[in-house]
Amino acid sequence: MSFRREKFIPKGGPDGGNGGRGGDIILEAAANLQTLADFEHRRRFTAGNGEHGKGNAKNGRSGESLVLKVPCGTLVFDDETGEGLADLVEPGDRYAAALGGRGGRGNRVFASSQRRAPRFSEKGEMGDESRLKLELKLIADVGFVGLPNAGKSSLLSAVSGAAPKIADYPFTTLSPNLGVLFTDSEAVVLADIPGLIEGASSDKGLGLAFLRHVERTRLLLHVLDISARDAEAVKNDWRVVRREMELYDDKLPNRPCMVIGNKMDLCCDMEDYDGYIAELGDFFRGEGFDFRAVSAVSGQNIDELTGGIVAFANAHPRPHGEVRLFASMPVEEIPRQEMKRRERYKVEIVPLPDGSFRVLHPQVEHAAERYDLSQEENVARFTRLLRKHRVEDLLTAVGAVSGDSVSIGGVEFNFNPDYEPAGKQGDA
Repeated sequence: MSFRREKFIPKGGPDGGNGGRGGDIILEAAANLQTLADFEHRRRFTAGNGEHGKGNAKNGRSGESLVLKVPCGTLVFDDETGEGLADLVEPGDRYAAALGGRGGRGNRVFASSQRRAPRFSEKGEMGDESRLKLELKLIADVGFVGLPNAGKSSLLSAVSGAAPKIADYPFTTLSPNLGVLFTDSEAVVLADIPGLIEGASSDKGLGLAFLRHVERTRLLLHVLDISARDAEAVKNDWRVVRREMELYDDKLPNRPCMVIGNKMDLCCDMEDYDGYIAELGDFFRGEGFDFRAVSAVSGQNIDELTGGIVAFANAHPRPHGEVRLFASMPVEEIPRQEMKRRERYKVEIVPLPDGSFRVLHPQVEHAAERYDLSQEENVARFTRLLRKHRVEDLLTAVGAVSGDSVSIGGVEFNFNPDYEPAGKQGDA
């Protein structure tokens, strides 16, 4: 609240500026991130406050928005209801997680021909507050799938030069490892996806943690351990993985796939090695898949495999994410928290166990939070609003007496009626 004060202008008009709106919190997909690890330790984020309005009709600056970077493929859910809110697929995709509150209004706004010198202002609104759940569905061009210990991590390292953790026990890979294979036209992202076991579609083992990452790959490399020297056992391993993918999503088995027989260095001394590899090749080609025997450790046939991946990448350009699991409104199109036209709600009085009362009504609650009740004219405005909605009558009707605690919105008052209820006063 401010009035113009200048020499030779003894009665300057109101010149209190408006407060700035609060900053927004935006989630933005970034290509250089692969995990949500940044959110593991810090869980609460707050955007900047708007600046206060000033005299001389100066409006406050808006608060600084906070942009949180997330990896491409991040799904955003409401943590309480589980409702899907956004699917951030392509770099630059954005979602407004919380909008800043509208700034308060200075007394200059309330000046009119009937009210020449308003001596009140309004407080700003609180911004949105939301609790979200973020889930990453990895976006990779090529996904290495297979049972634990099939040699997927070693193969990723051999093909792309990545350095994943490698050891000889199940579930070495607990989260996807990424590698990059550079072609003439693009960088092909390779993912060593955690191994799965029979029953993974029912979330056994690393189950769904594996399967959700498979959904967005454009080529699957099904890695099989052929060192057991048993063609039927290798075929059975392949059937287990295919079955679990089908149970999870019946479209996954139709994804372009290449079958890789890994660890050929451990079985090349077989008496009938050529017949063994030929049997496997004939079987998988009969199923409609290209089959290659390689050794990630010795490097045998790795160059041919790399060439096959590059050829596939060139033949199948990376699709852009036109399809989203959840449609969300672009940040630029979100209305700036304009006041919505309110329906004619009835005032509801709720007695609380501690003997106090709560008043429920959108317009009255909004006014209680916006009006600065340290200003006398705002107190008069608020009192007129309470009388308009007969709040004091309703409080008295449910048993409230002078001195009782009454909460409206986030503000508490002591009930102190300054007029007789309408029922005892005729037309008052």
